[in-house]
Amino acid sequence: MNKTYYQAIHQIIITGHWITDQVSTELKEFGITEPQYNVLRTLKGAKGKPLTVQEILDNMVQRSSNITRIVDKLLSKGFVERKECPTNRRKMDITITQEGEVILKKLDKKVHDFHKPLMTSLNQEEFEMLKNLILKLKSKQND
Repeated sequence: MNKTYYQAIHQIIITGHWITDQVSTELKEFGITEPQYNVLRTLKGAKGKPLTVQEILDNMVQRSSNITRIVDKLLSKGFVERKECPTNRRKMDITITQEGEVILKKLDKKVHDFHKPLMTSLNQEEFEMLKNLILKLKSKQND
């Protein structure tokens, strides 16, 4: 058993959860959850192209089994639209609304303001090294 390996993995997991919890706290004042924010960002990234629930799920940072409920919440807030897909009636096309884009801009600023002080904790070279080490660790899983 490699104790240092497990300690490193433990720190990665703790840090990921800490960041997610902090972002959730920042979004709370807007009545938006982190998964809802994730969906809005995914839809904005589609640049007006409608996405299905499955396509949204495939692009989420943290996949959620209750994606339909998340979309329903955003729909009730007026941040997304859902229409029947013209080529496949069993699918629904989802797009971000103008109201959704307005709130997303505010949410992005709030999340950026949270991350800003963290960006000074390492220099560019150290962030690159951290990213590459994590990618190297993940690549062994796909071998």
